[in-house]
Amino acid sequence: MASYWCLGALLMTIWAVVADRTVQWGKMEEEERLTGRAETRRTVLEWVEVSFASTAFLILTIVSVLLTGTVLLRAFDAGLIYPGVKYYVDSNKYQIHVYCHGSKSRQRLPTVLFEGGYDPVEYELWQFAKDAVANGSITRYCFADRPGMAWSDAAPSPLSAGQATEALSEALAHAGETGPWVLVSTGVGSIYSRIFSSRHGEEIQGMLLVDPLHEDLLGRLANPGRGFSLFVEGLLAPLGLTQIPGALFRGRNKADRVWGQSSYQSAKFLFAKFQEHLVADSLTRRDILASRQIQYSDTPLAVISSGDRMRDDREWADKQEDLTKITRNLTQWDIVDGAPHEIWRTLEGRVMMEKRMRKLVHGFHVRDEE
Repeated sequence: MASYWCLGALLMTIWAVVADRTVQWGKMEEEERLTGRAETRRTVLEWVEVSFASTAFLILTIVSVLLTGTVLLRAFDAGLIYPGVKYYVDSNKYQIHVYCHGSKSRQRLPTVLFEGGYDPVEYELWQFAKDAVANGSITRYCFADRPGMAWSDAAPSPLSAGQATEALSEALAHAGETGPWVLVSTGVGSIYSRIFSSRHGEEIQGMLLVDPLHEDLLGRLANPGRGFSLFVEGLLAPLGLTQIPGALFRGRNKADRVWGQSSYQSAKFLFAKFQEHLVADSLTRRDILASRQIQYSDTPLAVISSGDRMRDDREWADKQEDLTKITRNLTQWDIVDGAPHEIWRTLEGRVMMEKRMRKLVHGFHVRDEE
């Protein structure tokens, strides 16, 4: 789509230049025929028209250059080879990227299924998952990018968390991944994991929620101000106002733009977040409330909360306590002092997450080394 925008802008620019020069040439020729010389003086109205035409031409030129730069960046980024496989879902409407790593153990230990929060799993939890396999805490993990994030295609609207979970289930089925699962999710990703858990109850051997978002706080995602900001950013995203300078002056590479620290600047990512915003307090809220009613009550549950967030946001703290009750089998609720919402960014947070995850994967005979 961006390539069509770029081609259209280029053609409009060429047409504007040719039309302007043709009119100017014809005017000069007629003046020379009638008066013997070309008229160089202009009226105030003519100066206004010239200024407007020059400004419009300058804007079209800048837009053409920016769109061309964005298209070149996207073409360059398309060369980044993705791990795993992309599977068509929802009657072949779009593709979901799925990646699994590790070996299936003889003891039939569960596979850890990661779900990211605001950012893609690759940026938030991929390195954590790799380290957990290297440390022997888990033997295998999988993750799938939600529609519109990282290597997954954007999905048609509207897209609720329940619909995104259905797409995940279909992609995992295509991949031949049937569990059993231990679900690890962060932030808003916990909404998706909880819906997945409720729909795959017998396959779920545990859930680890890391500073999870409560359904009663979905209104924060549906805030009109946030929606307007996402809308404006999405309109401007094809111009590459942040991505192009990032690539030229800040050393941002392909991985940064596809799934890393600059991925939030892409039009596809912004569209996904705008979709999430539109239905957060309606369709998604309905999905998560229904999931709470059918959630298996004996599923082992562990919750890790941010000490900073608990201290600064009283409502968030109250809802964290409520989330410890979504099953009747709470194994542990930890509050990591000094840790931000992204708990894994602190050493104590990473250690705590790996400890709780290991216990869920290997069972409760594993000694809890405090």
